Amino acid sequence: MPRPQCLCCGLMLSDGQIDGQVQKSAASVLEMLCACSGEQFKFEDAPQSPESLATRDFSASGLSSRTIGDWDSKVEDIQLDEAESTLKEALSLNYEEARALLGRLEYQRGNFEAALQVFHGIDIRSLTPRMTKAIVERTRPRKSRSKGDKGDTVSASVMSLHSVSLLLEAVLLKAKSLEELAQCKEAAKECKIILDIVESALPNGMPESIGEDCKLQDMFHKALELLPHLWIKAGFIDEAIIAYRRALVKPWNLDALKLASVQKDLAATLLHGGVEASLPPQLQVRGPTAPKDNMEEAILLLLILMEKVAYKEIEWDEEIMDHLTYALSITGQFELLAEHVEQALPGTYGRAERWYFLALCYSAAGQSEAALNLLKKVFGQSEAKHGPHIPSFLLGAKLCSQDPKHAQDGINYSRKVIESNHQNGHFTGHAHKFLGICYGNLARFSISDSERVLLQKESLNSLNHASLIGNEDPEVMFSLGLEHAVQRNLDTAFHNVMMYCDTAAGNSGKGWKLLALILSAEQRLKDAATIVDFALEEAGKMGQFELLRLKAVLQIAQEQPKQAIETYRLLLAMVQAQRDLHSKNFDEAKYYSSEALTGKKLEIGAWQDLTTIYMKLGSWVDAEICAEKAKSIEFYSPSNWHATGMLLEAQSLHKEALVSFSISLSIEPDYVPSIVSTATILMKFGTQSLPIARSFLMNALRLEPTNHDAWMNLGLISKMEGSLQQAADYFQAAYELQQSAPVQSFV
Repeated sequence: MPRPQCLCCGLMLSDGQIDGQVQKSAASVLEMLCACSGEQFKFEDAPQSPESLATRDFSASGLSSRTIGDWDSKVEDIQLDEAESTLKEALSLNYEEARALLGRLEYQRGNFEAALQVFHGIDIRSLTPRMTKAIVERTRPRKSRSKGDKGDTVSASVMSLHSVSLLLEAVLLKAKSLEELAQCKEAAKECKIILDIVESALPNGMPESIGEDCKLQDMFHKALELLPHLWIKAGFIDEAIIAYRRALVKPWNLDALKLASVQKDLAATLLHGGVEASLPPQLQVRGPTAPKDNMEEAILLLLILMEKVAYKEIEWDEEIMDHLTYALSITGQFELLAEHVEQALPGTYGRAERWYFLALCYSAAGQSEAALNLLKKVFGQSEAKHGPHIPSFLLGAKLCSQDPKHAQDGINYSRKVIESNHQNGHFTGHAHKFLGICYGNLARFSISDSERVLLQKESLNSLNHASLIGNEDPEVMFSLGLEHAVQRNLDTAFHNVMMYCDTAAGNSGKGWKLLALILSAEQRLKDAATIVDFALEEAGKMGQFELLRLKAVLQIAQEQPKQAIETYRLLLAMVQAQRDLHSKNFDEAKYYSSEALTGKKLEIGAWQDLTTIYMKLGSWVDAEICAEKAKSIEFYSPSNWHATGMLLEAQSLHKEALVSFSISLSIEPDYVPSIVSTATILMKFGTQSLPIARSFLMNALRLEPTNHDAWMNLGLISKMEGSLQQAADYFQAAYELQQSAPVQSFV
């Protein structure tokens, strides 16, 4: 067996030299390679061997893919002939490859500064053309050739892919060493060199024929994953986003898990990075599905990942769902979110948790009925053996408190939370608050006076109890103020609402509106108008719409019809501007469907109020135009047909008016204004119609006990029937209620 010789001088090395040098560190081996010159790391005249150790499988030599612990144990255990064989391979390394190998050993030992010193000696930029050429030549498909034809062979002077891989690994380890030394920006720049080299050689992506066992692909994949993390650690989020996109725009043979990981990390960075990174021109495509901003790009990536989960290409990942929930929530796409929750495989969520999640989605999308139907499952017998799911019961109580027809269900949900004796006082306080609101709503639909009084008392008791438990919750103060206002306890209501406005400073538009209504019920119309003007300055868009209508109603009450007409004109112009804005962007209009519905109701109310104004002014043509405008927005509306009936009645067209009121009641049988107006017309048809009129009025008072118009008409009927004392009582009730009636309903 020939003895190894020094690469610098060609002298043969003795057995003693071999035995001593094999057991040294990487730096010692490098000294040996230049033992004749006496100077470390000086390889200016080192021969460039195109076919070196890097052309072989490094794992066979034990120097490439083993830990240092493995290396040390090998040196201790192997026989002299194995050591001699290993050294012979090491001595066949050229200058750059030797540094790459020795730098790896220092990195594996944790000597990052020493590794950097070794890696700094590799001039990777001067080697880039050769490396690029090697990748191009070694990866391009070969043509089949006949015997003796050498036209398609690779020149011997071209680097091997293993040589390229070793040098790329050196750059990667250099970047990791810099990262360990907290030099992340420099590390990212080094890591980017790998991507630039490979991408310049393979502009269309990594060929599948390169093989999984090729270290070039492995080094490149590691660099693809590392680069964006380095940019993030360095604080360059926009560069990190570019690096993520770079890993996704071309087929780099990433496996399913790595590709999904990159997509998830890019989506998270787009959502939470705090920078708006627009797509570069080369990635922009035309069409309705092209993402327009960070949010849309993140949602697209997350939807792709959820599809992979559905097809079991990747495992379920909670982080993907968390990111998707956040993205779809802030963009208002709650129904789409619900669809993906429903697609989750059984066992991903518990039954109660899944129903609760879906109920949240549908309630946020404005589909409260669907949400309540889901929450009833949590309350059903199938879940009785499990512990109470408190969030579901609280959500159910909240949704029921917003709809009077579900008041009894809301009471049941609230009691379930209270009876659970939950340790969290926050939950209990909310349960008492919703219980009080539901009691108040149920009282307004009660037939019996005694039952109504009892429910109203329970409502105030529950709300007061909630205020003691959660004294920092301004909504409790608002609910107390509203309930006192409905019960005509105006002084107490005023005090509670003032506390709410002070607590919820800057977000108290509904509080100022209720305060103005309370002042109008106390006949302090000027003060109410002042409050509305003040509230308009801090209210949001939809709050401004409601306050503008209230301002116009106050102007009507103060007999200022011209000012009221101008206010309505401004309101209608603002509503139209909002509609035009949403019509130009259909996707945005879906997000703000609840606002569009509120604007529609306010527009109808404005046209109805204008009908009343022109009717009182005797301008019948204008009044009819306004009434038709309201009906053109929503034809099957009880309030629109009621306004038409009032206009006909003002023109003494009683039969025609009665038809309009009948249509109104056919749409909504419990619409109190039309019930009272029907009774008023029946009273004009003679004494034989009085019992029917009285029946209508009693029904109206059952639905709305504080309606002073119903009490007034009952007094007139009693007077016509000769019951003067009863008539006086009814008139007294009507007067007192009118004196405490707001210009708009409190609820």
